[in-house]
Amino acid sequence: MKSIALLSPLAVALALATADGTAGGDPHAALPPALRRAVAEFDHAQIHGDGAALRRLLAADYVLVNSRALIEDKADFIRDYTAPGYRLQPYTVEDEVIRLWPGGAVMAGAVTLEGTSDGRPFKVRLRFADVWRERDGAWQVVFTEATRVPPP
Repeated sequence: MKSIALLSPLAVALALATADGTAGGDPHAALPPALRRAVAEFDHAQIHGDGAALRRLLAADYVLVNSRALIEDKADFIRDYTAPGYRLQPYTVEDEVIRLWPGGAVMAGAVTLEGTSDGRPFKVRLRFADVWRERDGAWQVVFTEATRVPPP
């Protein structure tokens, strides 16, 4: 029988996580601290239109398959979230799905986004999946897929 002392801290955290990726009610508790911070910073950057943070958190080869089934790159994403007249209200990720492996992760869930675009209000319900990669100690999003779904 293997001793738990032989397992890495990450393996222990994952072993303690429940089947839905949560540990102790906090779905991010099993994440490495650097990834947990990056995920929070990514959400904050989207809400506040922080182009500098988005440039840091999105990989150079980032790809988005958006909710209209169009392919966008890093520059497109940053342009959309920092455009004059674009404002996003704070949101809560629901039904989170978290998968973690050495050097990578998928952070997914459902979200209702509300705000304004070109001064016009919008509200959309999405399921999304962000694929994260760790490189040189920094976590970045390399791929996102977003699908429109009806409101709950």
